[in-house]
Amino acid sequence: MRVLLTGWASFLHGEATAGDVLSLRAAGNALAEAGIDHRVAWSPGFRPGTLHLPDAAPGDYTHVVFACGPVHGPQVRSLHERYASCRRIAVGVSVPDAEDPAVTGFHRVFPRDDGGTAELDLALGAPVSPTPVLGVVLAPHQPEYGSAGRHGDVHEALTGWLAGLDCARVPLDTRLAHADWERCATPDQFAALVSKMDALVTTRLHGLVFGLKAGVPVLAVDPVAGGGKVTAQGKALDWPVVAAEDACDTALLDARLKWCLPASVRPPAHPASLAALVDELVGSRRRTACATS
Repeated sequence: MRVLLTGWASFLHGEATAGDVLSLRAAGNALAEAGIDHRVAWSPGFRPGTLHLPDAAPGDYTHVVFACGPVHGPQVRSLHERYASCRRIAVGVSVPDAEDPAVTGFHRVFPRDDGGTAELDLALGAPVSPTPVLGVVLAPHQPEYGSAGRHGDVHEALTGWLAGLDCARVPLDTRLAHADWERCATPDQFAALVSKMDALVTTRLHGLVFGLKAGVPVLAVDPVAGGGKVTAQGKALDWPVVAAEDACDTALLDARLKWCLPASVRPPAHPASLAALVDELVGSRRRTACATS
């Protein structure tokens, strides 16, 4: 017996969702624990360099298992045509139409839901590894820095580096809005969101500020050549900032992130400028009172 394990993440024009891929992991683990030889077919667009359906010859397998997702449409029907010589089983799937040839082409169907059935999703049966959560706050173009602004190049380097990390990336926006559900409406909401991150990666001054204020370590990168306000704030906070010129240095970024992730950060003290502002206003009030008395 040799099983070819498939799902929507196996099709060239399919879709690799977290739930579907975790369900394939669950099915694969169950087969492995039972000592059943199997391989997983992946879409070349999702996992290049692995086994793809065109390379999985029908004669090499006795069974084809389709795990998770809705059973419908031409891509699922193509499995029945290509692997007609194999016994075909669907497991943990939704069955929107029991008469669909995509459904009837299977020898056995173990539905997750079919209008009358309600079974636990396969993804619940697979383990997941602890993964760091990185909030990402990128500054917009800042024309005040003129030709010194390196935002495009810095962000391209940073996002390319981030894409290769084994982490959960959460895009965060400091801009507030009351009518847009995707954004926070108050600074308090944004601070609460930042506090849930394991670390922050930012090219924005207030990304650095909100991160350290919440006790979250920050990998700060200044997008301005020669140093701009992010660098200046880093000096005020006594916190290291990567220069724009070093944004392509992946070894440096890796080292800074490694340093950030286990770090325990003490929120900074109140800015001295607030006390200076209060002193200025109180002094002005006194002077005005004296002048009118």
